[in-house]
Amino acid sequence: MFAAAAAGSPNLMLQATIFLGAALLFVPLGKRFGIATVLGYLITGLILGPSVLDVAGDAESLLHFSEFGVVMLLFIIGLELQPSRLWALRRSIFVLGGLQVGVTGVLLMGLVYSIFPFHLDTAFIVGFGLALSSTAFVLQILTEKQQLSSTHGREAFTILLFQDIAVIPLLAVIPFLSGVREQSYDLIYFAKVFAVFGGLIIASRYIVRPFFKFVASSGATELLTAVALFIVMGVSILMGQIGLSMALGAFLTGVLLADSEYRHELEASIEPFKGLLLGLFFMSVGMLTDVKLIMAQPLFIMGCAIALMLIKFAVIAITAKILGNRWPTSIRLGVTLAQGGEFAFVLFSVATSQNVLRPELANMLNLIVTLSMALTPVAFLLLEKIGEPFFAKRKPSRDYDTIPDHEHPVIIAGFGRMGQIIGRVLRMHNIEFTAIERSANRVDFVRKFGNQVYYGDPKNPEILRAAGIGKARLFIIAVDDLERSITTAQYLHHNYPNLVVLARARDRQHYYRLREVGVRHIWRETYLSALDMSRESLQLLGITPEKARETIHTFRDYDDDLIERQQAIYDDEARMIESSQSAIAELESLFDEDIGKARKMDLSEFYNVLQNDERQNAETSEDASTDAAKDGVAKVDVSKDTPTDTETDNADDASKANKDNPKQ
Repeated sequence: MFAAAAAGSPNLMLQATIFLGAALLFVPLGKRFGIATVLGYLITGLILGPSVLDVAGDAESLLHFSEFGVVMLLFIIGLELQPSRLWALRRSIFVLGGLQVGVTGVLLMGLVYSIFPFHLDTAFIVGFGLALSSTAFVLQILTEKQQLSSTHGREAFTILLFQDIAVIPLLAVIPFLSGVREQSYDLIYFAKVFAVFGGLIIASRYIVRPFFKFVASSGATELLTAVALFIVMGVSILMGQIGLSMALGAFLTGVLLADSEYRHELEASIEPFKGLLLGLFFMSVGMLTDVKLIMAQPLFIMGCAIALMLIKFAVIAITAKILGNRWPTSIRLGVTLAQGGEFAFVLFSVATSQNVLRPELANMLNLIVTLSMALTPVAFLLLEKIGEPFFAKRKPSRDYDTIPDHEHPVIIAGFGRMGQIIGRVLRMHNIEFTAIERSANRVDFVRKFGNQVYYGDPKNPEILRAAGIGKARLFIIAVDDLERSITTAQYLHHNYPNLVVLARARDRQHYYRLREVGVRHIWRETYLSALDMSRESLQLLGITPEKARETIHTFRDYDDDLIERQQAIYDDEARMIESSQSAIAELESLFDEDIGKARKMDLSEFYNVLQNDERQNAETSEDASTDAAKDGVAKVDVSKDTPTDTETDNADDASKANKDNPKQ
């Protein structure tokens, strides 16, 4: 059957094979040069298309085939739009996102209608298609620049979320704009629509979920993928039969299944097909794009791309400012979302197939959108080189807080995650402390919860003197900035040599540098939690609590000794590698000699118990096997430490770290 299908459509299969092979070469190559995945697919299509190599013939057939990837994309978008999540972000999504799409779309539509000889329906599709931004492109840039959690990053995400939702009605309205009346929109038609929607709601809760559970119980994992594809394809065909957009049906089905316990399985099953088909779709768009247009009208197309970015930048920045953002945040948001998006290709493609857009106009619009995406990294570069320094100069300076002369025995420099935990523990014993935090935003935030913390720079000598550094008994460096912690420790060592300093180290290199400037009490951030997790893992594998604690103490003592030996060579990479390899071999030998036999004996006993349980399960009934499993769980629970014991162990570890062996 497959051979017959291949013989019946050799050109399509050959095209798909060529496109996939080219994508495997050009897209990863583009990623090495910082080119986004969407742009990589478009460029691949341009290279393979008639404008360059012309190695693939009928791109129209491939485009129609790959449009199903858009359907799958909208199904996954629907799966991710849980009603509770939408409600929590309703203001940012529907107010900021709605204003951005609405104002930008209307403005662009008006400009296109007034400047060019287009009909209103054409101007509508062009204006609102260009109003959309690139979700894939923007999220990739924000992630790479670690700005996704910033204010403008979060607001950009919510606007993109609204744009994803706005695509659905835009796609649904295209058949009405096309003037093609293949369907009579009477009462019977609308009755069918409501019946289908009602059926989807009922089926999603009372049919799809039990059916998915039934298939999952079979243990055939490939059938889960078959169910996911069946749902998407079935709903898409059903929507097509009643004259509605297949993408709309897939999106609504995804929303209805967003709260399903099988949401992640559905998403994981569809994701590979969605990614491949979307890649083919973008390559088809690139192939159909006429590069000769750029050669014929380079200034016009480049000017339109720059004008699009400037208009969107202005609308987004002004809208964000009106809604209460500061100018720097509003400008960053405008730069982030100034480009056209991948859904513009989808809209223009569907509109072309419905005769709303002429093919040559769609090609020009695709070029404009592609150029705007390519210019986005340049816009970010201008923002970083010109905008950010300007914002830094104009940023209103906030005076450091005046610290009362309390003369507390403890000073905590840095009141983030670690500093706050230390402060809470000290407060349990009514030990007064002075907390200094360099981030004004964090100071304002933690004060809302009743914490007394002062805005200031811990490495500023005046701030330290005001905090009572001369009368303090302990100084705790809990800042997460490596260089700032080193500078602070160095100042304290030179000016207050008798002051006990406790410091937080991000890693071993940070530890070595703190030791180099005189700090003796150092805690590596993840060290103790990793040891505690290791101890718990050993116990769950059947090793007794005593042997597990002995293992951890052995490792800890050896690592403390190793870090002392490596202190003198930490800046020599070759010697560090040699030392670490030697240490691993030495530690393994130590375990073999001291506790290896005992641990192996414990594991053997543990595996023997498991084998006995399996043998009993095979000989007894199902009820008896259930009781045996419960007994097995009870045995594991008995072997674990109680919370009080665990806390005591941790307290002993901390006491040992402070007194006997301060090198953590």
